[in-house]
Amino acid sequence: MPGLSRRSRRSTQAKPTSSFGTASDRAKALEVRNLRCQRKSSRPPRGIGINETSLSTRKEDAMSTIVKAAAVQISPVLYSRQGTVEKVVKKIQELGQQGVQFATFPETIIPYYPYFSYVLAPFALAKEHLRLLEESVRVPSMETQAIAEAAKEANMVVSIGVNERDGGSIYNTQLLFDADGTLIQRRRKLTPTYNERILWGQGDGSGLRAIDSAVGRIGQLACFEHNNPLARYALIADGEQIHSAMYPGSFVGPLFAEQAEINVRQHALESACFVVCATAWLNADQQTQIMQDTGCAIEPISGGCFTAIVSPDGRIIGEPLKAGEGEVIAELDFAQIDARKRLIDTRGHYSRPELLSLLIDRTPTSPVHERIAHPKSDVARAAVDEERTVEVL
Repeated sequence: MPGLSRRSRRSTQAKPTSSFGTASDRAKALEVRNLRCQRKSSRPPRGIGINETSLSTRKEDAMSTIVKAAAVQISPVLYSRQGTVEKVVKKIQELGQQGVQFATFPETIIPYYPYFSYVLAPFALAKEHLRLLEESVRVPSMETQAIAEAAKEANMVVSIGVNERDGGSIYNTQLLFDADGTLIQRRRKLTPTYNERILWGQGDGSGLRAIDSAVGRIGQLACFEHNNPLARYALIADGEQIHSAMYPGSFVGPLFAEQAEINVRQHALESACFVVCATAWLNADQQTQIMQDTGCAIEPISGGCFTAIVSPDGRIIGEPLKAGEGEVIAELDFAQIDARKRLIDTRGHYSRPELLSLLIDRTPTSPVHERIAHPKSDVARAAVDEERTVEVL
């Protein structure tokens, strides 16, 4: 009837003589119920909308990140800050043309590693020490700006070691430039090793951290810092995905290269990150020059090169470079990080922080610590001084 509501229409329909109805009725009811179930299952839950764009984004996020990285073995332009910077800039440009997104350069490659400090007696160091001081890099400076511009032009994250001059002191410093050219980290080697302590000042804990960059989270350590398990764990706990390891190279023979390999492969295993390791190379002319300047034999400034890239499970990717200039280039698939951490995550499920933990002081150090008086006390003191002046007058 037209005037009745839907509820009223239902009430006027004839009821079946049995609660189960006929076989035909039961079949129709079952068909209707199945149809309703299909309609419900095709609808999104109430209050939740489906956004096709967000779904596709989630699929992209689930895909692994792949970063093309380079470990660079390069010679300095001996005794020349400007010459070495120009050579580094050219190499960054070359790597950029190959699509490299991240590159590690050797320890203190600018202007050069102080080999003389290892082969000369302390009383005979003055001449070479002053020459290194004169050629060392100020941060910031025209030299750091040149590297920043090269990194930006190549759209590359660059990790590089320099001798940094700060006043009358030199520091073993690691610089990290983001792909837009921004200097995102300047850290100093915590404790110079053995003979290096004559030349370099000490760093502090402010740089002992991983840094977010365009290619992922990056940590940096120099040379024998990789023998300090607490320093390494600081970066592990900070979630580094790529570890930049730097060594001098052309130093104390093949044993040094073997030790560097052990260092970086063990760190990759413990941190479940990729390690990009770079050492420097001295060519025959440079070795001859250093021998003439210091009177040393060739053995202390030979061998010791291990430029390589290591995966999170400790395997060497590609062929390491142990002689000559060149680079090791590899694609870093971040899915391998999760695959390794599924087994052992030393900052997560495989840690026991209630039993073992690390205390880090990341306060930047300074030779001056000022204690400034409270502003109100300064005002009060000024008022008293004014009263005394009036009384005297």
